[in-house]
Amino acid sequence: MQFDEADTQLLNLLSDNARAPVATLARKLGLARTTVQARIDRLETSGAIAGYTLRLGEVARPRLRATALLSIELRSGPIVLDRLKSLSAVETVHTCSGRFDLIVQLAADSTTALDAALDKIGEAKGVKSSESLIHLSTKLDRPIG
Repeated sequence: MQFDEADTQLLNLLSDNARAPVATLARKLGLARTTVQARIDRLETSGAIAGYTLRLGEVARPRLRATALLSIELRSGPIVLDRLKSLSAVETVHTCSGRFDLIVQLAADSTTALDAALDKIGEAKGVKSSESLIHLSTKLDRPIG
């Protein structure tokens, strides 16, 4: 499925607030309410919107996903977390037990963008070492709840 600019903007608005009224979305997009509702219906039917709160379907997700396992210096957690928050490719950050301190989930549309994000993470002050795992295919994606 191909997305035009209005579809992309609509998905971004729904990502910010999946419960936004259609009239509000229409006003922000400069489109008729019925047009926005039809776009939402089409995005749901095509699988681009897989659920609410907004979970993007495979056709709308970035093509590449990765996990970075980080070891960080003692007491550098807040500095590293601020750096991770500034990177648009970073989706989630988890603390963990074991040999690594943080698990970072990333998504990017190209290997170049993913590589750049991993480089920025590795160069961040407070990061001692990192290991990255590129996701090849999703075998199970169960919603939590």
